[in-house]
Amino acid sequence: MMEIKQLASSHSPYYPFVEQLLTLSFPAEEYRPLAEWKRFTDEKQAFHNQVILDDGQPVGLVTHWDFDRFCYVEHLAISPDARNGGYGGHLLQLLQHQLKRPIVLEVEEPQEEMARRRIGFYQRHGFKLWTTPYLQPPYRPGDSMLPMHLMVWGELHESEAYEEVKSTLYREVYGYEQNRP
Repeated sequence: MMEIKQLASSHSPYYPFVEQLLTLSFPAEEYRPLAEWKRFTDEKQAFHNQVILDDGQPVGLVTHWDFDRFCYVEHLAISPDARNGGYGGHLLQLLQHQLKRPIVLEVEEPQEEMARRRIGFYQRHGFKLWTTPYLQPPYRPGDSMLPMHLMVWGELHESEAYEEVKSTLYREVYGYEQNRP
């Protein structure tokens, strides 16, 4: 049986698994420095670092942020030896059921085949691709903004909520000031 288990702290026995899966699954510019990620796990109340278990065995990770009107899924990854087993889709269904409010996530622009496939996967699970240009702020000083798109599941409409979502993510997740040069 699949379940999502919150890591209460970086001292959790599952923490090494999720940290290793994060670094294996994402390029360095797509996640915060590990010391900061560890600190967020231990201290940030809105940040949820979670392991995905199947019959007690770790198979993935998901991190999300709780905000007033929506939740933001920052990272979602399934272990390479468990991929293509339906875990990603089942995980999205669990999240949709547990979070009970709109879910926002970022995806790469659909220029490469893998990005198009990822967008299609989320669309098959009820997410809508927002078309307003979006730049993901850098996780590290000196890195560039990354052109991305936002995808949303639930009742959060682009024309009404884009600026709110963007400013919340910039401020709370990235600590980024929109008005700086």
